[in-house]
Amino acid sequence: MKQLVSKLIGLELLFVLLWNSGFIGAEYGLPFAGPWTLLFWRYAALSTLLGLWLGLRGRLAWPGRSAAGHTALVGVLAHGAWLGCVLISLDMGVPAGIVALVTALQPLLTGALSGPVLGERTDAWQWLGLVLGFCGVVIAVGARLSGDAETPPLGYLIPFGSVIAITAASLLQRRRELKGVTTRLPDDTVLFYQCVATTLVMMMPAWSLEAFATDWAPPFIATMSWLVLMVSLGAYWSMWRLLARQDATRVASLFYLSPPVTMLMAWVAFGDQVIPSDVLGLAVAGVGVALVYRIGFRRQDTQTVPPR
Repeated sequence: MKQLVSKLIGLELLFVLLWNSGFIGAEYGLPFAGPWTLLFWRYAALSTLLGLWLGLRGRLAWPGRSAAGHTALVGVLAHGAWLGCVLISLDMGVPAGIVALVTALQPLLTGALSGPVLGERTDAWQWLGLVLGFCGVVIAVGARLSGDAETPPLGYLIPFGSVIAITAASLLQRRRELKGVTTRLPDDTVLFYQCVATTLVMMMPAWSLEAFATDWAPPFIATMSWLVLMVSLGAYWSMWRLLARQDATRVASLFYLSPPVTMLMAWVAFGDQVIPSDVLGLAVAGVGVALVYRIGFRRQDTQTVPPR
């Protein structure tokens, strides 16, 4: 038993570190390529690796128009739109920790909206938790806006687009399940079709807005390798292992470690300063999370993991 607990703690630590290093890796990569181009190369590489993996295992088969179309739509929202907003915000100068704090609203918003949108039960604790979580974000973002004369205010609002995109993806997926569509593709197959769709969508802005301009310097290659192998694949692998041993709600709660862990990483990597309003915002949002997960929220099937 002690050995199992030790392994789980080690796996949770590995997941948290790999997952949140994605914010830092993205910020490292942006000086070498624009946001859309960086995403295009990242998902092109992922599509190639996953395609080779599935092909070698004899599982590279067409899942059908309905399954492929739905998976592609969810993938573009959950990968392209989600990470696109994150990268644009980072590129505009918003601190990585603040971006992580805003995007951490997603599970709360998904849980709250599953009631009015899908007809599932939403209790008062969920709404209170969402309000507190939002207030925490407003405290942190508002203080940064008033004290940051260099970053455009729009930069602080763009991460909310990530929240909307991944929430829409979550609700689309849940709605499909409620309609009785029971065909479930393997996780690696789902990720492959999501990556292919994201690559195709990212190709247009990367070409038209940035002309695929990339400085293929060794630091960029190293950063891209980390994002593809350690974040997109390594973090997903550790997440799947955790989901095989724990309930989804417990695993989803790990995403609320993103803001403090990312703030610490950004301080080490870039010297980003943590100001008192950041800590206050984290505390208020943390109370909201505690209300949702420890008191009112016991449903686990509306949680969608944000991609990294």
